[in-house]
Amino acid sequence: MNNLLFSTAYAADVGGGAFNSAALMQYAPIVLVFIVFYFLLIRPQQKRQRQLREEQNSLRRGDRIITAGGIVGTVQNTRDDSQEVDVEIAQGVKVKVIRSTITTVLSREEKVANDS
Repeated sequence: MNNLLFSTAYAADVGGGAFNSAALMQYAPIVLVFIVFYFLLIRPQQKRQRQLREEQNSLRRGDRIITAGGIVGTVQNTRDDSQEVDVEIAQGVKVKVIRSTITTVLSREEKVANDS
């Protein structure tokens, strides 16, 4: 009766700890996908974020910017010790904007081309 309730389990022979290249080849496509994702998605995004941070920190009077909310304006005043930037969004209308909300800094060449 005991033999019917419990069956004898046998361990499969794995080859005595030898290197198994078939198991490695199973994971190769997954590793390849992660490498492709890194070079096509993650690395370019990190470069863009680094460039945007540098642009945000080097803002100066007269730069045209676009905020995360879609507001387009011209930088009027910056303070090195503060994260706030004074931006003119219309004639005589100035607002304070946090530097980290600035998503695009238009170059002076783009500003001149758009104004013409």
